This record gives sequence, C-alpha cells and structure tokens, in this order.
Amino acid sequence: MNTPFFIAKRYLVAKKSHNLINIITWISIVSISVAAFALIVVLSAFNGIENVVATLNNRLAPDLLIASEKGKTIDLKAFPLDDLASIDGVSFAFPSLTEDALFRANDKQHIGQVKGIAPDYERLTRFQEASFDGEPLSLIDSEHAFAIPGSGVAWYLGINAYDPYAMLRVYVPKRGVASTMNLENSFNSDVLSVGGVFSTQQEMDEQLVLVPFEWLSGLLEYDDKATDVEIFLKSKSDLRKVKRAVSSRLGDGYTIKDQREQQETLYKIMRSEKWAVYIILTFILILATFNVIGSLSMLMIEKRKDSATLSALGADRRFRFRLFMDEGLLIALAGGLVGLILGVIVVLLQQQFGFVKFGSSGNYIVEAYPVMLKLKDVLLILATILAVGGVSAWLTVRHALKRETSLDAQEG
Repeated sequence: MNTPFFIAKRYLVAKKSHNLINIITWISIVSISVAAFALIVVLSAFNGIENVVATLNNRLAPDLLIASEKGKTIDLKAFPLDDLASIDGVSFAFPSLTEDALFRANDKQHIGQVKGIAPDYERLTRFQEASFDGEPLSLIDSEHAFAIPGSGVAWYLGINAYDPYAMLRVYVPKRGVASTMNLENSFNSDVLSVGGVFSTQQEMDEQLVLVPFEWLSGLLEYDDKATDVEIFLKSKSDLRKVKRAVSSRLGDGYTIKDQREQQETLYKIMRSEKWAVYIILTFILILATFNVIGSLSMLMIEKRKDSATLSALGADRRFRFRLFMDEGLLIALAGGLVGLILGVIVVLLQQQFGFVKFGSSGNYIVEAYPVMLKLKDVLLILATILAVGGVSAWLTVRHALKRETSLDAQEG
C-alpha cells in the first residue's frame, strides 16, 4: 500500500481546521479546471479550422503531385503515366500544365495562374464539389473549349457566370522570346468562353483559372509535355504505401509531394498559431498553480503536528516529501480532469450538433464553428497539467521542508 498517497488523498477530501485552506484548495482546483477547459476547447477549435482549410484546399489538390527536379516540364513520351495509373490504390493519373498568366475581360485585367487539366478531371468527385456558380462545370464540349475561373478572378474581372456570352482572354509568355512592352510580340493569347466559376479557398480562387490541357499545351507551344503529373487515390487507400510505390517506379529526378507538402507554408503557419496559443494558455495554467502553492503551503503549516507524529512513528523526511508532493499532484490532477472532461463534452457536442454558429448573415463556408477533438491534445494537456503541478509542488514542498528543518535545528 502506498501510505504517502493514501494520507495525501485523505488530506484532500477531509475538512481542514481552518476553512480558508478548504476555500483556497477549491479555488486551486477550479482555476486549473478553467485553464484545462480553455486549452482543450481552443486546441480543438484550431484542429477544426485546419480540417476545414485542408478540405477546401484538397478539392482541387491531387493526393500526390509529381514534378521534375531537373527542369520545368516533364516529357510525357518518356514518363510512365500508364504504369503509375496501374498501381494498386491509384484512381487517376493526369498530366497537368500550370503557368503564370495575364487575364483580360470587360476592359479589366488580372494576373494569376492558368492550369490546364485533362478531360477526365471532371469525373473527380472533389472537382464537382468545387462548383460555385453558373452552369455545371465543364471544360469542353463537342465544339468549344471553356475556361473556369476562380470566384476571386471572376470578381476582379467582372465576369458573370450566368452570362452565356462571357469571354476571357488569356496571355502566356512566348517561349524563347525576351520580354518587351509589346504584348503581341512577348505573349501568346487566345480567347475562351466562360463555362462556370469555381470556389474552394480564397488564395486559390483569386489566382487560378482552369482550362483544357490540350488548349493550354497549344498556347504554350508544348509538345507532349506537362509541368506536373497529378495522382488521385481511391477511397481508403494507404497514401504512404502508394507514395513509396510511385517513388520506386519513377526513380530519381522527380519530387513527389502529398497534399500537406504542397501547402507546406500554410500548414506551418496554422501549426505555429496553434502552438503559440498553447504556450499562452500554459502560462495562464502556471499562474493558476500559484493557488496550489498557497494551498499546499498552508496545509503543511497546519499539519506540522501530524508531521511530528509521523516522524515519531519512523517516517523520514523523504516520506513527508512524497506525502505533500502527492497532495499537490492530486490537486492539479483533480482540477485537470474536471476541466478536461467538461471541455471534451463541450467539444463533442459542438462537433456533433454545432450549437455555436457563425450567424444568419454572411456567406460562410460552414454554418457552425468547426472543432475537432484529438486524443493527442487531451494527453498533451494532461501531461502539461501534471508537469506544471508537479514542478510547483516540488518547489513548494522542498522549500517548506528545508525551512522546517532549519527551524527545528534552531529550536534544538
């Protein structure tokens, strides 16, 4: 039986002779509970926001993006595209072209990127979910090719997605021609009808225009070349396993990036913000443990007679140190568990029912504030509480016992 822990547990629940100690103990538990509650709710909110952003980005981002390390383009004649498409878990493997471009419409202009995609691209569920306005998205029919600008590009250029006569002119740099002030000499250009407007994530919406691959290949004067190869996986496929298989078949000379690596800067920023908030709330937790220090100090003063009795029964200094250390940890653990349990309940309710909403006014991507509970966050917060509570208890008990020993020596 762990005698120090048993006595510490009795001290925690037993009524003290001075009611002030009880009050400070409960204040300590409540303050730690509030800090733990805030930590789990805020971290879950960041997880929810990251999940929403990832979902929006992934609507047009491939599961794996292949690019050449040696140059800007990939020679499709020498590239094993069909071989990659046959890998277990791969649903589609498409070549794509991406180039900086100037867009003009309605006497307005905007600089962004034009992306040429294969006709089968429209079969992707995530592509269909990107539809925002206009007719059902289509890049090509039996007679004409169409452009699909992002909603931000359409807004800058004053394009109405429902206008059947809406046109978009695309300018791309000519290959091997030095830049001059004459657009006709420095750029290739062509006009496309607008077949709809897509909307995913703001930065992409303000930059990207989708066009047919063959049309852009002709405009760029690329013959059997692509800037990237995009791979889309089947549902529930093992991304790491497929990535290894793709890497082994391609060999050296190519970079292979998953969705997070394609948006590495964005995810780093979101993670940095999350950890910055975690550090700030941990400082609040540290401030809350000052109540634990006060409660523990007063309890040790009150229990001096008990300590003397334990010493007479053979309990050494280490025994008393463990006793009050356990007392401090129990206070921190009690507050942490209460706060975590309440926080987990609130997060799960919000995740399931979405009680906290953004409001009726405004065009929001999601109706309710997004949250996502992660077990590793719960364990991290619990470990933080125990670490902060343990350090504060260790310092308090160590100092108090030293002072007690010094006083006993002076009295002796």
